[in-house]
Amino acid sequence: MRVLVVEDDTDMAESLKSSLASDDHQVEWASDGETGENMALNGAYDVIVLDRMLPKKQGVSIVRELRQKGVSTPVLILSALHDEDHRVEGLNAGANDYLGKPFSTRELLARVRSLWHGRGREPQTRLQVADLEMDLLARTVRRSGKKLDLQPREFRLLEYLMRHAGQTVTRKMLLENVWDYHFDPQTNVIDVHISRLRSKIDRDFAQTLLHTVRGSGYRLEG
Repeated sequence: MRVLVVEDDTDMAESLKSSLASDDHQVEWASDGETGENMALNGAYDVIVLDRMLPKKQGVSIVRELRQKGVSTPVLILSALHDEDHRVEGLNAGANDYLGKPFSTRELLARVRSLWHGRGREPQTRLQVADLEMDLLARTVRRSGKKLDLQPREFRLLEYLMRHAGQTVTRKMLLENVWDYHFDPQTNVIDVHISRLRSKIDRDFAQTLLHTVRGSGYRLEG
């Protein structure tokens, strides 16, 4: 399943990502509340693991906003504030579960699995934007039926862009979720990979799918 982790503590985030990845989940990370809410609104996640105390926007407020906007993705709130009043507040805001810190990895994974199974959804195995198709099981990409040869990092980059089709994806989002960098290394690594990817998915086709949004990032749309 695809899990969004919203956690500002880097060490905690790394621990959560590692634990969830070891349980065969795809993990994306946001380090502040505003970014986390935007990703939750625009990404097709199966479960959201959300810290309560976050910079820019608090976890409970994020859950409330998501529910008001019709996002039904199951949410697990993590917090050192886990007395009855705080738990009730989080659940009343729309969270599906509430786990107090500190917690064991086994319990976290069990609760995430429970939220996933309770949703009753099959995992997504294919992505499509216009005539561009990605098979996540076979790890293949085709456009207008023509198979495209992508390197592993290019595949991961394209998968992220396709999962956020129609959304402007920022440099920060790509660094954190495709390269697992938690800082900007001030290199042109993103530009180089975007250029290579664009040459493969757009060069021989009439319609351009991968667009540069000047000053903001990139957007994939048909």
